[in-house]
Amino acid sequence: MATSDGAFERDTDYITDRILDDPSAAWPVEAGRYRLAAAAACPWANRTTIVRRLLGLEDAISLAFAGPTHDERSWQFDLDEGGVDPVLGIERIQEAYLKRFPDYSKGITVPAIVDIPTGEVVTNDFPQITLDFSTQWVAHHRDGAPDLYPDRLRDEIDEVAELVYQDVNNGVYRTGFSGDRGAYEEAYSALFDRLDWLEERLSTQRFLVGETITEADVRLFTTLVRFDAVYHNHFKCNRNKISEMPALWGYLRDLFQTPGFGDTVNFEQAKEHYYVVHTSINPTQVIPAGPDLRGLATPHGRDSLGGRPFGDGTPPGLPGERERFGYLSDGAA
Repeated sequence: MATSDGAFERDTDYITDRILDDPSAAWPVEAGRYRLAAAAACPWANRTTIVRRLLGLEDAISLAFAGPTHDERSWQFDLDEGGVDPVLGIERIQEAYLKRFPDYSKGITVPAIVDIPTGEVVTNDFPQITLDFSTQWVAHHRDGAPDLYPDRLRDEIDEVAELVYQDVNNGVYRTGFSGDRGAYEEAYSALFDRLDWLEERLSTQRFLVGETITEADVRLFTTLVRFDAVYHNHFKCNRNKISEMPALWGYLRDLFQTPGFGDTVNFEQAKEHYYVVHTSINPTQVIPAGPDLRGLATPHGRDSLGGRPFGDGTPPGLPGERERFGYLSDGAA
């Protein structure tokens, strides 16, 4: 939503309940009990599908997958047979919110975690969801899972992630949804100043923090990977593309080709979401044919900077057949 001065202000009034590794908790960790509602179109939801797969939580937390568009009520499970999620038995994630809060008046968003036995939403606090996947669901991590939030790096991860959130993750929205020229120019400048800062940082190190992938990389990736395909044009973030910034472009290709990242991305659904849903920005709802994204599969040369994506761990295997919705899921770019 826009403030009186034309600046975009994100509604961050989330349901902050947590699923904890504590049998006495209101929502205890329990394999098979919860279902993650996500959408390939949404960068905030994409964080959860990446972390879930990197950690091997597919069998512990099932996935309800919404289609790329939604109306004023909420995201819809229109990719499923009959337009109904086969586990929750609902057409829209809105139904899980209203099941718990009949008078719910806040934003109905993905990602959201639903308690399967009751059909009630547990949380939609997306920054905390991925951290809890790393710290509370440890007993259900796969063998060789990476430590995405190591104790010794948490302060730096949090610091970098907050800068990235303010200026890049949310910055593209602040730019695209600005209500006047002044607000637009302020958000545009902050976005590209931060991208320049990231370009410099990543010119001498392979990953954002430390020698392996962390939560910070996941959070930056989901915006970078949509930048050239959507934000550059749709949100008027057009000083340059990520493919025109050597370090960031190499970094993006490196992560995109890392199992668990590119194979969770679906560009067709992402473009359909932004260009069809945001009618105030794109009233024709015409979806651009381009850009050509095959460059994401080209060699990146980032190995020379050292570091290993999974450290002493191992990459995840291919996604299960029911979850092959990503761009690289079939092994082809």
